[in-house]
Amino acid sequence: MKDSICKEKMALVEKLGVHLENREQLAPVAARILSYIILTGKKGSTFEDLVTILCASKSTISTHLNHLQDLNKIQYFTKVGDRKKYFIIKKDIIIQHMDKMVSHWDDERAIHVEIKDYKEVINNSKIENEEEKFDLNFHTDYIKYIDDATASILELKSKISNNQINI
Repeated sequence: MKDSICKEKMALVEKLGVHLENREQLAPVAARILSYIILTGKKGSTFEDLVTILCASKSTISTHLNHLQDLNKIQYFTKVGDRKKYFIIKKDIIIQHMDKMVSHWDDERAIHVEIKDYKEVINNSKIENEEEKFDLNFHTDYIKYIDDATASILELKSKISNNQINI
């Protein structure tokens, strides 16, 4: 059972690593480190764990850990009587990602509102034949989708910020 969970975790580390590599523009090893730390959770991952599990050199792991700390994606804590550092993700990494998503959606919404407004003007002033008029349903529905998605992500962000959800 434990072996199958370990294999499943490492498969997910790889899958999430590829995703983070592309989304966050990270080096492959840095993305795998971040993935492993995310999937390890609150107990944290030690330097030694990362070297062993990811089969990378100490210098490579050290370089990427420092880089991820510089990017404010991870932090560490220590335990009383233990000199090891335990790496965990920073809550801010999720908040930052949510802010980027909302910003992107705001830009996209503005473009669709402008296109819809333009098409409405054309429909009302230039086109007399009903069959030639622009159908505005797509823009209306897409703007509603963006509004709903934005509201949902902002609600989740609020819960994370107010510690109603513990990551």
